[in-house]
Amino acid sequence: MTVEHAPRISTHPSREQLGRAAATAAAGQILKAIAAGGRARIMLAAAPSQTATLTALAAEPGLDWSRVECFHMDEYVGLDPAAPQSFRNWLRRNFLDKVPQATFRPLDPEDGPDPYAKLMGDEPFDLVLFGLGVNGHLAFNDPPADFSAAEAVRLVALDETSRKQQVDEGNFPGMDDVPTHAITVTIPRLLNARALIGSVPGAVKRQAVHDTLTQPIGPDHPGTALRTHPGVQLFLDSESADPEV
Repeated sequence: MTVEHAPRISTHPSREQLGRAAATAAAGQILKAIAAGGRARIMLAAAPSQTATLTALAAEPGLDWSRVECFHMDEYVGLDPAAPQSFRNWLRRNFLDKVPQATFRPLDPEDGPDPYAKLMGDEPFDLVLFGLGVNGHLAFNDPPADFSAAEAVRLVALDETSRKQQVDEGNFPGMDDVPTHAITVTIPRLLNARALIGSVPGAVKRQAVHDTLTQPIGPDHPGTALRTHPGVQLFLDSESADPEV
């Protein structure tokens, strides 16, 4: 029987204030991990929804980034490695170039899923920084999502809603330009973490937030998997927060 946990939710007036609050919480988890074991392993989402949080996190004082190892959740298949839409490149521009002492472990889709699974290993992440897709996806685990995937990383076909989101966010000029497949870290591997912090701003995410918090836990609403973990914090802004929840 699944034990359900209520994510800790905080709502902020703006995207920037959300980012600062989420970054402060993230810095606390990183410091805790370094104090306990001398290093921190963190998993990163790459999306415009994460910009404010990652910008603020890079500016947090007192973090020894040389002790931090960074992974990322997903990557397109078939995209030019130099393309700005590549999640590896997005993270470098928006975060990693600001903390050059950190170790980055990029996912190379040409290698397939298995090498990245081996690179991550089985050890829990100290921190996962996540967002929610318009369709409620976690990483590129679109609905219906596999909550019991045996593998840590897999090749997936992207659904139309996920691909349209990339166009709507200005990442690609049209649907024909968006890759149809990606390699993603699976939900069980994402949840194998000591703490998860979500940054979910914007009105387009309000329904995903509502469904994540209120729908029965199951594959049709991937975000509901977060309610199976006791260490989830969800940071919302005034547009994404559902006043009925």
